[in-house]
Amino acid sequence: MAWRQLRRDLKAGDVRILLAALILAVLAVTAVGFVTDRAERALAIEANRLLGGDAVIRADQPIKGKLREAASVPQLRHAEATELQTMIRVGERLQLGDLRALGAGFPLRGSFRIIDRAGAAERDAPGVPAPGTVWMSQAGADTLGAQVGQEIALGDARLRLAALVTQEPDASLDYFNIAPKVFLNLSDLPATGLIQPGSRIRYRMVVAGPANAVERFVADAKPALGRGQRLETISDARPEVRSALDRAGRFLGLAALVSVVLAAVAVAMAARRHSERHLSGTAVMRCLGASQRTLVGIHVGELVLLGLIASAIGVALAFGLQWAIGGWLEQSLKMSIPAAGVMPAVQGFGVGLVVLLAFGAPPVLALRRVPALRVLRRDLDPTEPSARLVAAAGLIGLGALLWWKAGSVTLGLTMLAGITATLAVLALLALLMIVLVRRLRSRLRGSLRYGLANVSRRAGTSIAQVSALGLGLMALLLLTFVRTDLLDRWQLALAADAPNRFIINVQPDQLKDVRGFIAEQKLPAPTLFPMIRARLVSYNGKPVTGESYVERGDRAKQLAEREFNLSVADTLRSDNKLVDGKFWAPRKLAQPEVSVEEGFAETLGWKLGDTIGFDIAGQSFKARITSLRKVDWESFRPNFFVIASPGSMDGYPASYITAISVPAQQTRFTSQLVERFPNLSVIDVEAVLKQVRSTADQVSTVVEVVFYFSLVAGVLVLMAAVSASQDERLLEGGVMRVLGGSRRQLRLAQASEFAAIGLLSGLTAAIAASVLAGVVAVQVFDLPWEFDWRMAAVGGGAGVFAALAAGMFATRKVLDAPPSVTLRELQG
Repeated sequence: MAWRQLRRDLKAGDVRILLAALILAVLAVTAVGFVTDRAERALAIEANRLLGGDAVIRADQPIKGKLREAASVPQLRHAEATELQTMIRVGERLQLGDLRALGAGFPLRGSFRIIDRAGAAERDAPGVPAPGTVWMSQAGADTLGAQVGQEIALGDARLRLAALVTQEPDASLDYFNIAPKVFLNLSDLPATGLIQPGSRIRYRMVVAGPANAVERFVADAKPALGRGQRLETISDARPEVRSALDRAGRFLGLAALVSVVLAAVAVAMAARRHSERHLSGTAVMRCLGASQRTLVGIHVGELVLLGLIASAIGVALAFGLQWAIGGWLEQSLKMSIPAAGVMPAVQGFGVGLVVLLAFGAPPVLALRRVPALRVLRRDLDPTEPSARLVAAAGLIGLGALLWWKAGSVTLGLTMLAGITATLAVLALLALLMIVLVRRLRSRLRGSLRYGLANVSRRAGTSIAQVSALGLGLMALLLLTFVRTDLLDRWQLALAADAPNRFIINVQPDQLKDVRGFIAEQKLPAPTLFPMIRARLVSYNGKPVTGESYVERGDRAKQLAEREFNLSVADTLRSDNKLVDGKFWAPRKLAQPEVSVEEGFAETLGWKLGDTIGFDIAGQSFKARITSLRKVDWESFRPNFFVIASPGSMDGYPASYITAISVPAQQTRFTSQLVERFPNLSVIDVEAVLKQVRSTADQVSTVVEVVFYFSLVAGVLVLMAAVSASQDERLLEGGVMRVLGGSRRQLRLAQASEFAAIGLLSGLTAAIAASVLAGVVAVQVFDLPWEFDWRMAAVGGGAGVFAALAAGMFATRKVLDAPPSVTLRELQG
C-alpha cells in the first residue's frame, strides 16, 4: 500500500515538491561531500610535496633494520638522501655549505624547481642531478658569485654547476636556509672523499604510497625509532602550511554542515505540505476502518521508499556534478585530483534518510490522528503531537547529523547551539510580527492590507516560514562571513611584503651600522630583537634534562634537550596575544619574569607561577612564569617561545635578529651584506614563502569552489522550502481571481507578504550569522573577528530578495492558470 500510494502521489504531483526538496538536499550534501573529499585528499598529497614524500625518517646513522624493512613493503616506494656540511669552493671563494647527495627517485612527492641560468624561466627538474654535475641554491649562488657552467670543488671532486634551485620540495621543514646548498647525485658522494670516520653525516629516507600503507609504515616505524632517529610527517611542516590545511579542512566541514541545515529546512517544509495534502485521504481511510498502525505503516513506508529513490537520484546527480568540478579544479590548481571515494555517497544516503525521517516523519505521523469527521468538515485539522515533541525530534536528528558531519566537537556544538538560539529568536520575532500586523491591519488599505493580513491569518505557516527561511539564510551567511574572514586572513598573512630574509648574529656594536646598510638599500627600517642562547637546567628548583620529560612524549624530550633562543620584550607585540596571566609593564622589575608560548608550555607541562632555570654561557638565569602567549607563527617575523622582562637579561651575552623583505630585483643584497659584515648569517626563506603561498593559493581556490557551490545549492534548497508552503496562497489567489481581483492586486499582496517575511528573516539571520561567525572564527578557525554592520545589512537585503524571488516564482501559477484549474487541483 505504501508503494501504491507513492506511485499515485508521484503521478498526481502531490509528493513532487517533497521529492524535489529531498533530491536537492541530497545533491547539495553529497556533491559538497564529493568535492570536499577529493579536495582534502588532493591537498594532502600536495602538502606532502613539501616533505618530498608522505613520511620521512631522519637519522645520524645509516638507516637499516626494522625501519628499512617497514619501508620495503610492495605498496611503498622509498628514496634516500645523505646530508653533511662541507666547504664549497667556487673559483677563489670558499664558504661552508650544506651538501645533499640525492638517491634515485628523490623526491617521491613534488619536484625541484630549477633555472638553467640567471634570469631564465623556472621549470620542474626531471629528477636528481646527473652524475658529474651539481645544482646549487639560488641564494647560495648569489652569495658565492657562482654561475651555471662553473666548476664547483667539493672535497676531492670537481663537478660542473648545471642548474640553480629556486624551490626545494622539502624546504618547509628546513626553515633556516643559512648556508649555500649544493645538490649532487648520491653516486658521486664517494668521489668527494668527505665520508670519513667522525664526519657529522645526516641520513634521510623518504617514503610514499597509498594512505593506508603509509599509516601502517608510521605505526610500525614509531616504536622502532632509535637514538638519533626521527619520524616526520606533514604535521611537522611549517606552522603556516599546517594552519592553511587545518583551516581549509574546517571550512569544508562547515560547508557540509550548512548543506545539512539547508536539507533539514527544505525537507521539513516540504513534508509539512505533503502531510496537509493527505489529510482528506487519510480521513477517508479512517472511515473505512484503517487503524492507526496501518496508517503509520503506509505513510512512513512511503517516506522510506521516497527517501531511497530521492537519495539515489541525488547521489547520481552529485557524482556527475563533482566529476565536472573535479576536472575544472585540476586545471585551476594544476595538480592531480584523486578519484571520488564511496564514503560521500554513503553519507548522502544516510543524510537523506535521516533528514527525511527526523524532519518529515513528525508531520506525517500526525496523519494517524486525523478524525473521520474531516471527510465532511475540511476546516478540522488533526490533533498533532505537541510542538515540543516535534521540535525535539527534529533537533535531535539535526544534532546527530551535525555531530557526524562536523569532524570537530567544537564546530558541531557551536552550530547546534547557534541553530537552536536562532530558531527560538526567529519564532519569537515572527510571533511579535503577527501581533503587530493584527493591530495595524485596520489602518492599512488595498493590497498591502491583504498581504499583511495573510501573515497574521496563517500564524502557524508564517512562523514556520520565517523560521525556515531565516535558518537557511543564517547558514548561508555564516558560510559567507567565515569564507571572507578566512581568505582575508591568508592574503594578509602572506602579503607580498612578508619578510623573506632573516639576519642573525648581529652583535650589539653592529646595530647602528646594520641599520645604516639596510637604509642604503632603500628598505624599511628593521626591528632588531635580542637573542640569547640558553639551555634548560632546572624546573621549580629541581635539575632537569631531556630524560626528565620522557613521559610527556618525544617532542617534549626534544624541546628540553635543545638550546633555547630567549629574548627580551618591553611590550606585547601585535602578533602575540595574552591568553593567561599578566604581562609586565615596560620597566625593569624587581624579580625576573618570563612569558611562554602556550603550546610550548603545554608540551612541557609548565604553568603560571612555575620557576624555570637556564644556563647561559656558564651563567645561571632563573625566572618565574607570569604569562602565557598565543603566537601568530604565520606572521613570518621573529618570534620566541620564551621572552623575559625588561632588564632581566642585562649582562648576558646576546646577539640580535631581524627580518626584512628584500625585492626580487635586489639579487646582490645578501652577498653585499655578508661582504660588509662577514660574521652575519642571512637566512633566505623565499623558497618557504613560495611554497606556503602556493599551498595557500590552492587551498583558497578549493574554499572558493566549495563556497560557491554550497551557495548555489543552498539557494535552490531554499526555493524548494519556500515553494513547499504555497498551497494556501494559491487557493486564496484563485478565490480572489474568481471574485474579480486583478493580477496587479494579487502581485502586490503577495509581494507585501513575502517582503515582510523576508525582511524579518533576513535581518535576524544576518545578526545571528554575524554572532555565530564570530564564535566559529575565534574558537574553531583561530581568526580575529569584528562585527560588520555592512554585512548584516546585506544579509537583510538578501532575505528580502530571497523571499520575494522564491515566493513570487512559486506562486506565479495563480496568475498564469485559470482560477478554475487552480481551485480544482487544490480542492479535488
